[in-house]
Amino acid sequence: MTDHRLTVLQVLPALEGGGVERGTVEVADALVQAGHRAIVAASRGRMIRDLEKVGAEYFHLPLRHKRPITMWRNIKRLQNLIEGEGVELIHARSRAPAWSAYYAAKRAGRPFVTTLHGAYGAGSLLKRRYNSVMLKGERIIAISDFIRDHALETYGVQHAGRMQVIHRGVDINLFHPGDMPAARLIQLSRAWVLPDGAPVILLPGRLTRLKGQSVLIRALAKCASPDAVLVFVGNDANREAYKVELRKIAEEAGVESRIRFAGHCNDMTAAYSLSSVVVSASVKPEGFGRTAIEAQAMGRPVIVSDHGGVRETVVEGATGWRVPPGDPDSLAAAIDQTLSLDQAARDALSERAVLHVRTHFTRDLMCQKTLALYHELLDRD
Repeated sequence: MTDHRLTVLQVLPALEGGGVERGTVEVADALVQAGHRAIVAASRGRMIRDLEKVGAEYFHLPLRHKRPITMWRNIKRLQNLIEGEGVELIHARSRAPAWSAYYAAKRAGRPFVTTLHGAYGAGSLLKRRYNSVMLKGERIIAISDFIRDHALETYGVQHAGRMQVIHRGVDINLFHPGDMPAARLIQLSRAWVLPDGAPVILLPGRLTRLKGQSVLIRALAKCASPDAVLVFVGNDANREAYKVELRKIAEEAGVESRIRFAGHCNDMTAAYSLSSVVVSASVKPEGFGRTAIEAQAMGRPVIVSDHGGVRETVVEGATGWRVPPGDPDSLAAAIDQTLSLDQAARDALSERAVLHVRTHFTRDLMCQKTLALYHELLDRD
């Protein structure tokens, strides 16, 4: 394996909060910690500060734009960046910037890597063509077995030799069971207006129909616990119309007073600590589902929709439960089962969940595999 200082460029549309952005920052951090140089090109976003904190370098390019003329101009911009900064490998994480990066890498004669973060819709020939750039990497990273299988089924098994599954990982130094300062819990509990002693059902994720918030509200109405409180945590900007819709569903179900829209939370470790159970109720299969491993790393019981990448992270009956997507009755039964666990059973589940994550789904493991892939490409000559 090469021991010289690598210079790796990651490209993505923007640096707003999300799994793609977080993974980018984590790999950049791992590169810097290993003595290499990490460069990220993207449009602006609130995670630029996180990137700079880990010692990576940020270059602003209009990579979020999908206009053909902008994508074409970005080829030259990226080529100039690659050659000017001595970039040795380019890693693309989204389709629009990947097209520009692919041709820039070809012009500069550099290895090109892609990561498949989602199961892209492929309902038309044009859509399949647009998506196909993510299969042009000399190495293709799939974030779950689900994503790998979907890509091979959709675009052909001829890509299998270049494809590698590298599951997303959680920072176990941040997400771990242990003593949580009471002040943080009290502050969050007051902000959420939680009744003393009430069980807390937590759904982390963007406020969007795909996350299944309406399914969980209907499940809450069917739960045996009359005082359980449901908290939605996640970005809800510009989602007022959807909030109104959800409040109407809750009102009709008689649980409106037990619903909290918490918005973005800066202290997710405290949020998980306050929860009695963490739910992922997605009605559409997700590529991975990071919140499920964060919650398990914290030793919290989890209930997830039984599809997509999240089913790979939850061991049924051992670290949590998987229920049919979009089924309030099954979800309510799983919540009742979880809330009825005695302390000994909860402790045993917590230990299994923490060990499961630490064995298979850590940030360090994800980064080690990613950097090993970089070295494999750069050492092949």
